[in-house]
Amino acid sequence: MWARGSGTEYGLVTDIITGLNLSPLEILTLLGAVALVVARWLPAAARPRVTIVAGAVFLLSAILLCVTGIRWQLLPVLAAAALAAPFAISPLVRDRARRARWWLALPGSVACVCLITTAPVAAWAFPVPVFPEPSGDFAVGTRVLQWTDPDRPETFTDDPQDRRTVVAQLWYPARNSPADAPRAQYLGRTEDEARTVSAALAGGVGLPGFLFDGVPRARTHSIPDAPVAADGGRFPIVLFSPGSSGVRTQNTAWAEELASHGYVVAALDHPYDSAAVVLADGRTITTATVSTGDRDKDDRLADDWTAIRAADLRFALTRLAGLDRGDGADPLAGRLDTDRVAATGHSMGGAAALQAARQDHRFDAVIDLDGYPRGALSPDLGLPMLALTQAVTPDTDPRYMPLLTQVLARGTATSYRLTIPGAAHLTFTDAPLYLPPVSSIVGSLGRTESPRVTAGASLAFLDSVLRHGSGDLAGTLSTYGELSVFHSGNGR
Repeated sequence: MWARGSGTEYGLVTDIITGLNLSPLEILTLLGAVALVVARWLPAAARPRVTIVAGAVFLLSAILLCVTGIRWQLLPVLAAAALAAPFAISPLVRDRARRARWWLALPGSVACVCLITTAPVAAWAFPVPVFPEPSGDFAVGTRVLQWTDPDRPETFTDDPQDRRTVVAQLWYPARNSPADAPRAQYLGRTEDEARTVSAALAGGVGLPGFLFDGVPRARTHSIPDAPVAADGGRFPIVLFSPGSSGVRTQNTAWAEELASHGYVVAALDHPYDSAAVVLADGRTITTATVSTGDRDKDDRLADDWTAIRAADLRFALTRLAGLDRGDGADPLAGRLDTDRVAATGHSMGGAAALQAARQDHRFDAVIDLDGYPRGALSPDLGLPMLALTQAVTPDTDPRYMPLLTQVLARGTATSYRLTIPGAAHLTFTDAPLYLPPVSSIVGSLGRTESPRVTAGASLAFLDSVLRHGSGDLAGTLSTYGELSVFHSGNGR
């Protein structure tokens, strides 16, 4: 992926490094530590040279890592090297007769090897995410906008003058940029913002923030503020709402893939709902949506929060329409096709997308990524919908599938429910790229297949309903999982 046009040998090395989830500098540090452990057991003639070279490589790479920022996964390697160094160096400066007995050195060497082994295992479990390269014809640009609705009070605060503000990140078709153009930071506009958001996400699931210290290091394939593509005409719009406590960037791989195929994706942060929202003035707003533990009360709260999200989606579409009608000062003016718009979302965001589509005739399609429907089920949905779901298990809310089926069956347009074998709730986000590959958390599709399936099914649906693409949509969707089709007229 990183080796495009770089030669076969470099590509092979890059593939190996990518598979280890370690940077070249981290690999040098690890190899230096291994050599220090092994040096104690080498023949006397080879021992001095190996020890000196290994010590120099380890020391230099470790210093560079400390300067550039060391990940917690490498700390056991440093500990192992510190433990092994005296055994490796002492024979060089002491008489052979006073060298530690092998049966005394062996437990220490085994302990060092065990410590060193934890590094690639931990890096594999909690890697710096590597985003799949978008497959479309367009390069991808990104920008962040902040909008305040003067007509809507902020209901999460007591200040009567406070007005609802949302932060939107756009991914759009862009012109090709130089190969050395800086890529967009993941999770935020800056690394500081990314670390704030990462820590908030970790805290939201009860995990220590250091486990995710690799996530803010990631770079995506988008170019910040890249010039809009010169060709392609007017681009359909895809509005996205993240899951409960989710953030605008949680589906970046999905958004970049769609944008590379000619869509403008606008994903929202919902202040006081998203884990952390950093505003343009530097203020950070953390989530205020806390469950009570009472099922009925939590359902009512979720309905209210979903309604706020739906209003945010409608407001964002209004602002995008205004941006498109601008005088040309904005790069996207005249390039947004407000007659072809999809409301999309994950989890609670999917429920918000459904509500927004019911309430606003400007939406033409809906994609619900494993979202439980919330709020009123009327009026019937009058536009095509795609629901991507995980497989039903004994732990699945028994109300989910019957309610979702009811929504789909009552619609007056042909809609689809696609159940993805091996998927979990977080399969439909970027989470498989940086969380441990535990099937109960991120599913069993893997770090490559998870984003491919989610984006592939979404693209097939959007191309069909917004671009009137030819071909058999049901047949295409069936290649990704178990498909149920709900035809217009309230029947399957």
